[in-house]
Amino acid sequence: MELPSFPLTVTEPGRADAVLAAALDGLTRSSAQRWLEEGRVTLGGRPLKKNAKLQPGDEVLITPPQPVSVDLVPQDIPLDVAYEDGDVIVVNKPVGMVVHPAPGHPDGTLVNALLYHCKNSLSGINGELRPGIVHRIDRDTSGLLIAAKNDSAHLSLAAQLQDHSLFRLYHGVAVGTFREDTGTVSAPIGRHKTDRKRMAVTPDGREAVTHWRVVDARNGHTHLTCRLETGRTHQIRVHMAYLGHPLLGDTVYGAKKPVPGLAGQCLHAAQLTFTHPSTGERVTVEAPLPDWFTAVLKHYTLQ
Repeated sequence: MELPSFPLTVTEPGRADAVLAAALDGLTRSSAQRWLEEGRVTLGGRPLKKNAKLQPGDEVLITPPQPVSVDLVPQDIPLDVAYEDGDVIVVNKPVGMVVHPAPGHPDGTLVNALLYHCKNSLSGINGELRPGIVHRIDRDTSGLLIAAKNDSAHLSLAAQLQDHSLFRLYHGVAVGTFREDTGTVSAPIGRHKTDRKRMAVTPDGREAVTHWRVVDARNGHTHLTCRLETGRTHQIRVHMAYLGHPLLGDTVYGAKKPVPGLAGQCLHAAQLTFTHPSTGERVTVEAPLPDWFTAVLKHYTLQ
């Protein structure tokens, strides 16, 4: 039995496969191409080709394939719930927690915890492995992540991600000091040409925009905030490295050796603002800097 079809209104022009991959978190471009080749995406009742050009305002109908059966079980894992109602739940994710099951992480994920906490109230649009998941943050990044409890809420939040009205603010510590107090990085991000596990700024990548602001800078390190306009994989980490200021502790895009006291990159999702799917009101949720982050600031005398 296949998942129900759902509409998607295009907000940015582009190839059909790229538009789908950008709009649906967790859907790779190759998977989007497969859906298109299988006739699962139509415009005006006609199947789209993967290289079809879509324009803002086009409404496509998507019929996802049946998800592969997996043994995804609810697990009683403590959650730091920052906001919750009948449509959405916002969780303050700790460092080290993987968002959804993947090779090497079959359980113990945020999804397993959400399944236990929310029972059967999670959206199904992203398939069986990612119920409720609208966007992700890296395993070693802490902070706020929003999940949908029904498909209607999921579509609303996905649309907000696509039109950049879902506001996300991060705190980070970068290596080095910046010449300016504020700035914007607008540089496309795609897969690294030789290391497919990494991302990189590349001419044929997808649009990526990060706005940054210096909070404090001392002893060769900078405490800064980053606001995401887009949400590409590893976006802040890649953009800061692109500027020559990788995040402290980021062994993928910066230092070769781990930093004592850090599990990975020094990055925390501190604020999230969205339009509520049912009421239409703007909702802002905040997560204070965790103890490990403030300890880093004290060690580098940044506060």
